[in-house]
Amino acid sequence: MQRPLLTRRSVFAQAWPIMLGQTTVPLVGLVDTAVIGWTGDAAALAGVALGAAVIGFIFWAFGFLRMGMTGLTAQAQGRGERGEVDALLVRGLVAGIAIGSALVVAQIVLVPLALGLLAGGGSLDAAAEDFVRARFLGAPAALGFYAINGWLLGLGRTRATLMLQIAMNLANAALDIWFVHGMGMGARGVGLGTAIAEWIALLLGIAMVARIAGIDALLHQRGGLFVRDAWARLFAVNADIMMRTVALLTLFLWLANAGARLGAVQLAANHVLMQLVSIFAFVLDGFAFTAESRVGLAIGGGSRADLRRAIRLTGEFSLGFGLLATLASFWLGGTLIDLLSANEAVRAAARTVLPLAALAATVGVPAWLLDGVFIGATQGRALRNAAMLATALYILTDLSLRPFGAAGLWIALLASYVYRAGLLALHLPRLFATVAEAPARS
Repeated sequence: MQRPLLTRRSVFAQAWPIMLGQTTVPLVGLVDTAVIGWTGDAAALAGVALGAAVIGFIFWAFGFLRMGMTGLTAQAQGRGERGEVDALLVRGLVAGIAIGSALVVAQIVLVPLALGLLAGGGSLDAAAEDFVRARFLGAPAALGFYAINGWLLGLGRTRATLMLQIAMNLANAALDIWFVHGMGMGARGVGLGTAIAEWIALLLGIAMVARIAGIDALLHQRGGLFVRDAWARLFAVNADIMMRTVALLTLFLWLANAGARLGAVQLAANHVLMQLVSIFAFVLDGFAFTAESRVGLAIGGGSRADLRRAIRLTGEFSLGFGLLATLASFWLGGTLIDLLSANEAVRAAARTVLPLAALAATVGVPAWLLDGVFIGATQGRALRNAAMLATALYILTDLSLRPFGAAGLWIALLASYVYRAGLLALHLPRLFATVAEAPARS
């Protein structure tokens, strides 16, 4: 199977639909925040912030269903193993729906445990619980969609992922507005609207991948569901990625808890600013996801030169767009804050630390890009070790900067990106050593 050409034009052609699609990913959080934020209830907004942190931690703990799927699919495609490409989709989809169904049942224990660990209380916990329990109804769909999204990205089908993201976010926006402002359901309405939108996205995704792979080809993979070695390999590759994800989610859960300790207003302000950071991360992930696919193809095809070129080209684009995003944030950040909250105290608190949040677009670039490189290479151990150590260093940094309040909280977050990038960079020589030297395609 011939590998796609590695040129700046081809890299950008693959990345721009991801960037546009990823722009719509944080729209779930933006819409959830804006819909509840414009009720003027700071406690409800803070409750959704806590609930979103809980959902992000629990759901994205299984993010390996997206990340591992991308790397494995790209490598199988690079080796020309079409049957394995289709089999990976079926296994990932079944695993995602099964794990999500188990989470629906487990929420009875998980929700009170998670909220008990956070510094909320009173009306914050009530709003957070309403939001979280509604979101859990979409768990099977969310995790199944992870697998579909990862498979499409591994194949470089970035326009397909764009269409699915847009469909999900349009449904989410419409349902949130209807449930909250039309039916007065508050935080529960926000969670329920997002859960239903996730089911819509899953059904559309299944229809799309059936058309791409062919229904007959997918049905032929039914026997692969019972191949023990294939399942063992899938989870062995992804176990380290899962631990890496849990470490990073612990970092952001600590961040949410640190904000809660500063009060409901600062927690709400941090949540508003994290929507801005999410936009940076998700948009720049367009190049990180492209790196995942290109690195996987290079490794599957056995070309160190292609690997080096993939990292260099995606890195050039990432840095350039990161600088542009920081400049845009200094210019438009205040407007975004006003759009997301009607509470003047929340607006003022967010503006105070906006310059630090804006820097995340540039400071975070190396960490986000190297994540993509090592995910595409399915080098889970490097990802795990870097994330765990970076999270530990972040917590120590945050504790030492507590006297500086909200500014210290954001400086610690920026430092965490530097820690993660530096630790991953240490593993690059070993990654190159595992791939043969071969001519690059250009």
